[in-house]
This record gives sequence, structure tokens and C-alpha cells, in this order.
Amino acid sequence: MPENSDLVLCYNRGCADKFDPTNNPEGSCTFHPGEPFFHDAYKGWSCCKKKCTDFTEFLNIKGCTKGCHNGNKPREPEKYVPEKNAKEEIFEYHAPKPILLTRPPVGSSMISLIPIISPNLLQQMALVSIDDSNENDSVNSKDIIIGTMCKNNGCKQAYEGAGKSNECNHHPGVPIFHEGMKFWSCCNKKTSDFNVFLEQAGCSQGEHCWVKDTKTQGQMTCRLDWHQTGPWVVVSIFAKKYNPNKSVVKLSPIELSIELFFPSENSVFSKFMELYGIVDVDSSVVSMLPTKVEIKLKKAEAVSWGRLEYPKINISSNSTLNDSKNKGHTDISCVESVDLDDL
Repeated sequence: MPENSDLVLCYNRGCADKFDPTNNPEGSCTFHPGEPFFHDAYKGWSCCKKKCTDFTEFLNIKGCTKGCHNGNKPREPEKYVPEKNAKEEIFEYHAPKPILLTRPPVGSSMISLIPIISPNLLQQMALVSIDDSNENDSVNSKDIIIGTMCKNNGCKQAYEGAGKSNECNHHPGVPIFHEGMKFWSCCNKKTSDFNVFLEQAGCSQGEHCWVKDTKTQGQMTCRLDWHQTGPWVVVSIFAKKYNPNKSVVKLSPIELSIELFFPSENSVFSKFMELYGIVDVDSSVVSMLPTKVEIKLKKAEAVSWGRLEYPKINISSNSTLNDSKNKGHTDISCVESVDLDDL
């Protein structure tokens, strides 16, 4: 038996025993020929399937291969020592700036988006239409005076008797006044002259309305919310029991028009806004659901929107007006809707 000074440490992974170089037969060493790995809190060897989470247990994993002891110490990797006079080369990365598009002019042509209508919403409206038909029977039984004007917006037809009236050409939308322009939300015929606006022919055909509904008419108030992701801006209007067939959502690259018709209350939710950024009209989508209308606007630019609507300037005094003119600003008036039945 050799003395302890004659024994050599084995450098095979997983062995670490001392051996006699003169007596090193095949199979005297049990070791791991592979590399250690550490992944997802697990520790193990690439040469076998044994793995664990405890480091001490990992060190005690027995080898998976038999062979001879190895007394040659593995070569340690060389440490990098920078030269004294060498200059370090610094690489700076600058993220590419987004390419901004030229903002289209206000008043560009708007396109009616074809909505995706939920079947549950259609079932709700079927029940509402039954109730409305029962109420209309009592209205039609009333006597109508000859010469009564049609109550539909834009129609100039007077009642001439039963079966003598032509088809009704009217505007199913609401009048909107924005930035000095006057137009109907249902069509895109804009003008700055009020008389020309009143004489615009209707854009839809239907039946005349000789007797105005006795229900309270006016604007419906709905909660509007929005959020954005990388490529999308999502606008949600929370509403129930609106008619998807008479509701219209129109869009241009920088303008959005929303009109929801509520037959039960005989009222309309109308919203017109100039958008903060530019959108891709063809890629935008509208979904009409039982509890809300969801409008997904596809961004035409890879930028974050600071707000939904383009910032408006509120002028409260003459001094503020003069300051805004000197700075080249223009007044962006709020959207207003009016009832023209009495005009």
C-alpha cells in the first residue's frame, strides 16, 4: 500500500478520490463525462437524467460512467487582461424613430363601417320591435289633418290624404355643427351656409312620419371609455337596447362619428370627435354587443396616443383670443346637436 504522499487526486467530474498512478485499472473510477447544467432551479448532469434542486444533493450525485482515474488537472480558462493603451470601443444603440405621417385635413370623406352584430343583440331588438308595433297601431288610428308636414328631418312633404304621399326622403341622423361646418351625421354633405344646409335633400328613403311620437325625444347619454395597445385604440360606448340596424359608425383617418338609436326611449346617442392620431380606416373594426359598442381603431402610426380626442382650445376672454391668434392657433368648437323640428 503506497503512502498518502504517493496518491494523486482524480480530476474526473463527480469522483474527487485519490488514487495510485501505478495501480489504475479500468473501471476503478466512477465519474460524469458530461457537463453540469443549471436550469429553472434544477441542477444536474448532461450525461445522465439525474437532477435535483438542492446543491449539496447535486454534488453527491454518483457518476454514471466507469473508467480510469485522471490525474491531469484541466486547464483553466485564460483571464482577459485589457491592454493599458487600448481604447475601449463603445457601441451605442439608438432605437429608430417612427415615421410620422402628414395629418389629413379636417372634413375628409368618412366611410360607414360595417359592424359585427351579436346574435344576442338581435334577439333583444326583436322583443323591442314587437312592443313598438303594438304602440304604433294606436298612433296610426288617429286622424291626420290634410297639410300636416312630415316630422322626419329633411323631408318637405305635406300630408295629402291616405295613399297619396310619395316615398319619404329624409335624414335619419342628427344635425352637427363643427368648426363652422354644418352637416348631417348620416351623410357627408358639409356646408358653411345654414340655408343650404336646411335645403339638403334626404339621403335615405322610408315611410313618412305624420304624427310625432309622444315619448320624450332627445339625446341619450352613454358612458364612453377607451384604452390602447401597441397597434390599436379601442373605444367602448356602454349602451343597451339600441337598434344596430339604425345605428351608424363612420370613420375617416382623423374623425369618428357615432350614432346609436334607442327605439324604446326614441332617442339618439350622437358623438363626433376629431381623433388624436391617424387611423387606418380599412383595418378598423366595429362590434355591436348587447351591452356596448366596441370600436377598434387601427393606428396608422406606431406612436402612443396621449388622449382620444385632438386637443381643443377653449377661449374665455378677448385677451386669450388675441394670444391664440398671435400664436397661429385656431378655435376648435365643440360638437353641437340641435333639434330642427321647429325651424
